Amino acid sequence: QVQLVESGGGLVQPGGSLRLSCAASGTIFSLYAMGWHRQAPGKQRELVATITSGGSTNYADSVKGRFTISRDNAKNTVYLQMNSLKPEDTAVYYCRLVRSSGYDLWGQGTQVTVSS
Repeated sequence: QVQLVESGGGLVQPGGSLRLSCAASGTIFSLYAMGWHRQAPGKQRELVATITSGGSTNYADSVKGRFTISRDNAKNTVYLQMNSLKPEDTAVYYCRLVRSSGYDLWGQGTQVTVSS
């Protein structure tokens, strides 16, 4: 019943911006830490940013100062604001809901392509 749906991906030029959204349904969203991960072709999935239920954030070194993760519990949505995008940011971006049981939930992914 629990679902995560990402949106907002697309094609953008280097230096441009995108905002990704991840909408959760079927659960009490405000209780969970959330995260964004990404996976480029031929590479392992990597953490991009996380946000706890209390709003504390953490970022991969590669995106610090450029990306911002936030959440709106009233809308059951987590966001990733992506500024100053670089070609190396090109990847499929996945939303993650962290559960203490270890059975995390993942969205289907949204493609972000940074190219001129």
